[in-house]
Amino acid sequence: MKVFLMSTLMLTAVISSAQSERKFIRKGNHDYKKNDFVESEIQYRNALEQNSHSFKGQFNLADALYKQNKFNESLETLNNLNLTGLSNDQKASVLHNKGNALFKQNKLKESIEAYKSALKFNPNDKETKYNLSEAIRLFQQQQQNQQDNNNKDKDKDKQNQNQNQPDNPKDEQNNNPDNRDSQGNNQQQPKLSKEDAERILEAIQNHEMQIQDRLKEEKAKQAKVRVGKNW
Repeated sequence: MKVFLMSTLMLTAVISSAQSERKFIRKGNHDYKKNDFVESEIQYRNALEQNSHSFKGQFNLADALYKQNKFNESLETLNNLNLTGLSNDQKASVLHNKGNALFKQNKLKESIEAYKSALKFNPNDKETKYNLSEAIRLFQQQQQNQQDNNNKDKDKDKQNQNQNQPDNPKDEQNNNPDNRDSQGNNQQQPKLSKEDAERILEAIQNHEMQIQDRLKEEKAKQAKVRVGKNW
């Protein structure tokens, strides 16, 4: 009799807890529909106090947190869900929402994997397909932008290296009066003495005079020779 009475009391407590859980979830759903996500969060947490393994309580709590932009908390709640024993649709919904929470945190690569996993359980989910395509597009754009930035950094490094390099050695040799030869010795342009300079100038003048004399002789010869005949 005592055993039967104890079993009855335990069953009554379980039923009462289950009823309270469902009541809190219904209340949370009602607040959620009114966009009162803070109050709905409270109600879902109340439901989880009655049954910490409640799928609806955990799933809906994660959704209410997501609506408050608490993306990391939402993701943690979803990660705590045990997918064992759930239907394919339920598993797909959990993974879809994981993808959304990751997407909002700009963890695009992880969100892509979550959406792909969701589609394994529900291949025809158009919303998941759309979110997956957006995540892939943004991830590729992110990768391209990173590549462009890397290329710009490389170009800047090359420019800095070119600016830090010495001038052209040929230019240095042309402009530097004390440039060095291959043995490292100073090479200076030879300097002319005053006498050498006068002799060179005189030789140039004599050469020009000789050229002028030859031109005069040629003109004189051409003047004596007449082409054609006067009638």
